[in-house]
Amino acid sequence: MEWGNGSLYADFVLLGLFSGSRAPWLLFALILLVFVASIASNATMILLIRVDPRLHTPMYFLLSQLSLMDLLYISTIVPKMLLDQATGQRAISFAGCTAQHFLYLTLAGAEFFLLGLMSYDRYVAICNPLRYPVLMSRRVCLLIVVAAWLGGSVDGFLLTPVTMQFPFCASRDINHFFCEVPALLKLSCRDTSAYETAMYVCCILMLLIPFSVISASYTRILIAVYRMSEAEGRRKAVATCSSHMVVVSLFYGAAMYTYVLPHAYHTPEQDKAVSAFYTILTPVLNPLIYSLRNRDITGALQRALGKCLSSGKVTTS
Repeated sequence: MEWGNGSLYADFVLLGLFSGSRAPWLLFALILLVFVASIASNATMILLIRVDPRLHTPMYFLLSQLSLMDLLYISTIVPKMLLDQATGQRAISFAGCTAQHFLYLTLAGAEFFLLGLMSYDRYVAICNPLRYPVLMSRRVCLLIVVAAWLGGSVDGFLLTPVTMQFPFCASRDINHFFCEVPALLKLSCRDTSAYETAMYVCCILMLLIPFSVISASYTRILIAVYRMSEAEGRRKAVATCSSHMVVVSLFYGAAMYTYVLPHAYHTPEQDKAVSAFYTILTPVLNPLIYSLRNRDITGALQRALGKCLSSGKVTTS
């Protein structure tokens, strides 16, 4: 189907992350290792929170949803990239590119909103501990999760049809390792400045709304921690919140660089490096940050391993 000087519904070619690398197979092995570690760590986190009764609390329920989003997020992008490198086939169909684009936007948007709403949970736990069971009831937790997923879905449903309806020029080479919005728009035969401005405003709002919730929550938390007289209570509050703040800083910082900083200030190679950071590294860092700094998670893992070992001994005997 032709439209002006561009064609619709034709295959694209992903130039990939390995094209400028001097040791592509070493990079391939590292990314494969990170991918396997991410799948294993996030799946373990979800399973532990599911089977251990001590982790059946609002904070860990929200954390299991974050792990689910990370697991789906990295699975949307990395397997295709690794398969392209292994087979040498870098083509992706128009339908495949559209699906990848939609899933990426939906999952990234859902994680933005969830990270913002998770800060409200920390605010209630530290500033209103006596009302925590009421303010963070099962119903409220479900509403938070549904709101995060709906927010991400709206982002995907709004931006994907508009991005993919543009006519694309003769060159179908996407200078990226997945179908990200800025890389796709560079192939368009039409002026996309109006859409880029609208998308810029949309991204600002998507970042500002959850960031405002995070800022307000942690301002109240810092005030409450400052007023605490017990050193142990202050230490626990700081340890609990610091993990969340590290994850927020990593994810939001990379997203701001890609979608908020004007394109004149970064190159395609820099875009790919930053995208690799928050699409490949962040999903494996999140469970590590939360588990290594959390005694409840490490304790649940030790109990689960102990049960597995004891059951194995019983079976053997």
